[in-house]
Amino acid sequence: MSLFDWFANRRKTESTNKEPQRDIADGLWNKCVACSVLAYTKDLRANQMVCLECGHHVRVDSDERIRQLIDAHSWNPINENLYPLDPLEFRDRKPYSDRLKETQQKTGLIDAVQTGIGKLDGLPVALGVMDFRFMGGSMGSVVGEKLTRLIEQATLSRYPAIIICASGGARMQEGMLSLMQMAKISAALERHREAKLLYIPILTNPTTGGVTASFAMLGDLIIAEPKATIGFAGRRVIEQTIREKLPEEFQTAEDLLRHGFIDAIVPRPQLKKTLAQLICLHQPITTTPPVTQWHSTIDQASAPEAIAPQPI
Repeated sequence: MSLFDWFANRRKTESTNKEPQRDIADGLWNKCVACSVLAYTKDLRANQMVCLECGHHVRVDSDERIRQLIDAHSWNPINENLYPLDPLEFRDRKPYSDRLKETQQKTGLIDAVQTGIGKLDGLPVALGVMDFRFMGGSMGSVVGEKLTRLIEQATLSRYPAIIICASGGARMQEGMLSLMQMAKISAALERHREAKLLYIPILTNPTTGGVTASFAMLGDLIIAEPKATIGFAGRRVIEQTIREKLPEEFQTAEDLLRHGFIDAIVPRPQLKKTLAQLICLHQPITTTPPVTQWHSTIDQASAPEAIAPQPI
């Protein structure tokens, strides 16, 4: 027997004599990408997927967002039957139609946004939630159409509109059709504003490109999550254009708050309560009916005497 065979037999014997190791279920623990601390996933989920050690906001999908904000058993999705097409027959490394099918199978979503009507702390709201898992949350024709219909429904029902933004920008595979969605959504928001109704965008990590250039920055109140990346062009593109090194905090929520681009930074565990308070504060004021004036048929003798205004 050679020396290599002897070592191989020895390892085999030792492995059979060892006690079987317990399998750890996948997803039981979560390692924070910011501080590398291991956290029990159940505890992390109870804290709205925010690291208990450093406060890092873990990126969550649209289903989780809806669970965090909308009251149980009150979510009614709308416009679920809108499917994306490939009008330009676009192809890069693979056809756009194939890329859509693969992403739909992987995520279980039809496109990069979910829309619906639900109750937030008992208050009816129209909510749109973008999902970064679907082609980087890119804004295609279906995303634009669903958000436009959501805003129009909110205007018709006189509900506040809330959109959770998470996007890499316009979807290049749809070309000009994607860019047209910016104007379409913005027009619907203008009609919503003219109806004196509330619109709040929530900017999460990341919110960039055409989304930032349109409905993400058109809110009555603009809220962002801590440390969220928010901007139009990418950091590297800007540095190459101006040939300067940008500050570390450039395009972060904290930097935008200092420069007045957003109104508030709200940690995720406090978001639902904060939104409920803002919606209550912006409810339309019910005006009291006007006082009935005296009619000419009333006897002037029985009418009360006019009181002359007194000098102040």
